[in-house]
Amino acid sequence: MSPDAERSFTLSHPTDVCRTLSPLSRGRFDPTIRIDSAVGTVWRSTRTPEGPCVQYLKQRGQELTARAWGPGAKWATDRAPLLVGSEDEDGDFAIDPVKHEVLHRTWQRHRGVRTVCTQVIWEALFRAILEQKVTGKEARDSYRLLIRTLGEPPPAHPGPTLTMAPKASVVADTPHHVFMAANVERKRADTIRQAATYAHRLEEAAHISIEESYRRLRAIPGIGVWTVNEVGVIALGDADAVSVGDYHTKNRVSWALAGEPRGTDDRMVELLEPYRPYRARMVRIIGLSGISPPRYGPRLTIQQRW
Repeated sequence: MSPDAERSFTLSHPTDVCRTLSPLSRGRFDPTIRIDSAVGTVWRSTRTPEGPCVQYLKQRGQELTARAWGPGAKWATDRAPLLVGSEDEDGDFAIDPVKHEVLHRTWQRHRGVRTVCTQVIWEALFRAILEQKVTGKEARDSYRLLIRTLGEPPPAHPGPTLTMAPKASVVADTPHHVFMAANVERKRADTIRQAATYAHRLEEAAHISIEESYRRLRAIPGIGVWTVNEVGVIALGDADAVSVGDYHTKNRVSWALAGEPRGTDDRMVELLEPYRPYRARMVRIIGLSGISPPRYGPRLTIQQRW
């Protein structure tokens, strides 16, 4: 089946396309995306401003082939380099090899990991709200259930079976019992439905300043700093977005940068300040390094919330 749009690009920076796009996947069984690092390919469904599409990306060295099927094919294909971090400059980012030897080695090994930039805010916001105040497993399970319940088939394509994330208009009209069946309590459900009613205005925020984009997002009840930054690092390519309020990140950062097994958001922000405007990059390097603080006591438990 011939694609509706196809282009090839030479990437301007060392880029690991599969690792760069891995934050778009919500677990191994995310129905909207398939990443195969062994062969350097990505298949994903997305809703562009020009309509839905399925996008295929293939990396060979610094060459990137982009193909897409559906009404949004040209939009997605033209922006493939931006998606994989073509505008993510890191020339003055550095990690002291003496003070943080493991992190320095990790950075050298993963120089091709860039900051993704989808320019599609609603999809990132939908996922971020589902991840508010719950464990990662709970969020992934809820996401998959809602995609299967509210999503729809993507445009015809020759790749793996995928599902489109639901339209904002569908989510806005979804009754509470559907969210409850996916283990999403009323507070998050109300936030998602409210955000869905502003989806059109939010998508405009992908083409204005990051500061103004964040202002629009924060104007929605239930959207705080954590959620805004989670959207920024995916949809807006903000390499400085820090997930203040995350249960685990503050501890990982405090342990990796200061040897402190438990941290606070204020302490995390203080330790990351020298890496501005690349604080999100530093957090990701810490994650890639495998450095993790010692655990004390039981993990968070998964609970029903109604």
